[in-house]
Amino acid sequence: MDTLNCIDCFVRSAEAGSFAEAARRLGLTPAAVGKNVASLEARLGVRLFQRSTRSLTLTEAGERFLLEAAGGLRSLQAAMANLASAQGQPAGVLKVSMGLAFGRYYILPLLEEFLQRYPAVQPDWHFDNRVVELIAEGFDAAIGGGFDLSPGVVARELAPAHRVLLASPAYLAQHGEPRSPAELSAHAGILIRSPQTGRVRPWMLRNREGQQAAIDLQARMILGDPEASCQAALMNLGITLVSMPHALPHLDSGTLRRVLPDWYVDTGIISIHFAAQKLLPQKTRVFVDFIVEQFRAQGLDKRFSAI
Repeated sequence: MDTLNCIDCFVRSAEAGSFAEAARRLGLTPAAVGKNVASLEARLGVRLFQRSTRSLTLTEAGERFLLEAAGGLRSLQAAMANLASAQGQPAGVLKVSMGLAFGRYYILPLLEEFLQRYPAVQPDWHFDNRVVELIAEGFDAAIGGGFDLSPGVVARELAPAHRVLLASPAYLAQHGEPRSPAELSAHAGILIRSPQTGRVRPWMLRNREGQQAAIDLQARMILGDPEASCQAALMNLGITLVSMPHALPHLDSGTLRRVLPDWYVDTGIISIHFAAQKLLPQKTRVFVDFIVEQFRAQGLDKRFSAI
């Protein structure tokens, strides 16, 4: 029995809540995961899961073993990965989650230099506008903003997470330019549905003086993607609210303009998230340091600020 693989199957199954999901994350079959967990139970002489056709729950012994084993497993895996690095250099598959447009615009252009520095690292980058369970889903790092840290995860700040109102020059010429938040109620809104809740979140504007005001646009349409909302704004269909990373290409080209440029929405910080462990794999450590370095060097920390 490969004890390390069996423990890995147990930890992933406990985190995922099913053998099938653990198998998907590990690249195994559900039968293989179940067999490995059963072998571990036989080795330990205790039942770790209560199984039914619909659920998989930890026993008291399973909860205790998970608490003690998960951190040690990841430290051991990190130590093995570092030891196996190519001639002492960072190596291995680097699994990272990032937003679709954010990754294309700001992270993918850094790939060539990163690979020149660390040729033995193989990027496995996932472009998806969702919040991932970094540890449970086996990611080395995730880049994003506006969400809370999960247990066992830490973050390094990259830039402020600000959102701004945008419209095309043609729309503003035809319908007039709002001079205060109160005047937004007379304008068509291109609203964005939250991927987490499926609803439109009621954001609050603020200005440099700390004043706050609601965004009271008429709901002309509701879209599920900020890039689509920018495209609708380019079609002169109304005013939209998007994050600065989405807004910058359009502001730089002049195809869209900020509406109420003294006002913005503050949603926190854009950060790079990774597991909180002392023995972080070299591939993850150098990637985190590289991204922080590049954001500072390119001034993205300042360009993403709406102030």
